[in-house]
Amino acid sequence: MHVAKIIRRHKGRTYISYLLRRSYREGGQVKHQTLANLSHLPEPLIDLIRRSLQGETFVSAQQTFRIRRSLPHGHVHAVLGTLRALGLESVIAARPSRQRNLVVALITERLLFPSSKLAATRHWRSTTLADELAVADASETEVYRALDWLVKKQQAIEQQLAGRHLTKQSLILYDVSSSFYYGRTCPLAQHGHDRDGKKGRPIIVYGLLTDAMGRPVAVEVYPGNTADPTTVPDQVEKLRERFGLSRVVLAGDRGMLTMTQIDTLRRYPGLGWISALRSEAIRALLEEGHLPASAFAEVNLAEISSPDFPGERLVACYNALLAEERRRKRNELLAQTESQLTRLARYVARRTRQPLTQTEIALRAGKRINRYKMAKHFQLTIADGHFAWARREESIRREEQLDGIYVIRTNEPSEQLSAADSVRSYKRLALVEQAFRSLKGIDLLVRPIYHRVEPRVRAHIFLCMLAYYVEWYMRRSWAPLLFEDEELECARLERDPVAKAESSETVDLKKKTHLTESGLEVHSFRTLLAELGSQTRNTCTIMGDESGASFQQVSESTPLQAEAFRLLGL
Repeated sequence: MHVAKIIRRHKGRTYISYLLRRSYREGGQVKHQTLANLSHLPEPLIDLIRRSLQGETFVSAQQTFRIRRSLPHGHVHAVLGTLRALGLESVIAARPSRQRNLVVALITERLLFPSSKLAATRHWRSTTLADELAVADASETEVYRALDWLVKKQQAIEQQLAGRHLTKQSLILYDVSSSFYYGRTCPLAQHGHDRDGKKGRPIIVYGLLTDAMGRPVAVEVYPGNTADPTTVPDQVEKLRERFGLSRVVLAGDRGMLTMTQIDTLRRYPGLGWISALRSEAIRALLEEGHLPASAFAEVNLAEISSPDFPGERLVACYNALLAEERRRKRNELLAQTESQLTRLARYVARRTRQPLTQTEIALRAGKRINRYKMAKHFQLTIADGHFAWARREESIRREEQLDGIYVIRTNEPSEQLSAADSVRSYKRLALVEQAFRSLKGIDLLVRPIYHRVEPRVRAHIFLCMLAYYVEWYMRRSWAPLLFEDEELECARLERDPVAKAESSETVDLKKKTHLTESGLEVHSFRTLLAELGSQTRNTCTIMGDESGASFQQVSESTPLQAEAFRLLGL
């Protein structure tokens, strides 16, 4: 028997039939008997019948080979592939080594499954990461030694990153944050200004240095009782001595670049800076007439000068939306504070048999008036058995004068930096805040910090910075697939530096439909990594093969996975 393919043409059309036939001889002639018409069957099935009739033997996939193990692979391929494409391996160490593989594995694992170092050694064996870097047998002790190795190379690594991304005339962003610490043995863990709201715990302070795009270049760790401004001289020395940059512009917030630190920066002729004035200094400008109300009659940005700030350019900005928001918030807090004080006054009045003492009333009033930070706007009258309060209307009026107004200060000449670009450059500090959110939020989880010795705490923070370096590139590459504005960077260079930022039509459409222009689902960074993790690499063995040989096969990419890999250039 055989399968015959019959092609017929009739009136310009072609008809193809597949017939199951039996051939036989009769009277010296070969004749064909049609047993069945197979034309309605799919062509792969017809081909299978044809090959079976030709003597081939077929068995099911389960009888041919079996899958010995299936490991998540797609997210490892994305992160490790990006890290290698960036050349970060050679930045960490020029030659391959066991320590370099462990550090690369820890960086990759920080993005995949941020956890303790012990948990990392367990988790990377449940993905293909351990096989990719040959670290499946790594112990916790060996990982700690790799951290000790990394912290010794930190300066060399940061110098290479600075050489890549920082040049003369560069705008450099710098800010400081902190994380709480469990334990008492590390000398870096001290009580200070905790930004995490974890009361009673010691903290560790760290300052992050980035380029104008928010790409991390260097990080420095300080004891928890270190004031933010005192970290600035270290950064200046790092830029000038270690990175060899004698001409840069450093942007820092008003709490960082104080008058004392700006006086320090003035000692370096090639160093420019951008910061902002505190509210007290802005009020002084208003009262001395250097910032008249008419300055914002037609524009929202005006360049002014003051003898109190010699050699500086002051760029005053007024944002009407910000003014309205501050006014609304202040009125809400005043109302809530008044409610608390009114309840206290009624309580004091009811205590007639055992009146409260002046001290008791003062303690109760202090808790209530400081709850919403409105003490400066209220006048309290306290005596034994008596409590009364009144608003300080003049204090409220004076504060309202500053609503929506902020002043940027810089020593850069207008030929180098326009007034509008000064404001834009200062607002780029939001990129450092974004880095801190990634470090401390759901992406990298720099906290809690459990390391007990100072070098490993420094290594841990540096490791998280390197992981964010990889994430920074991945986020920019994946912008079409994420809830991020792909036109934001261009908009930063052109939009009104003072007015409220408007999102592009592209990102508005993504947020409305949750789909990309090509119809793919839009994801967050974390859920997209999870989606890639569903692509597996399977280890298979041949049935009946006594040698036990195996082969590996990666499952096919979904359209979303394929697009994610394409955007990363993998």
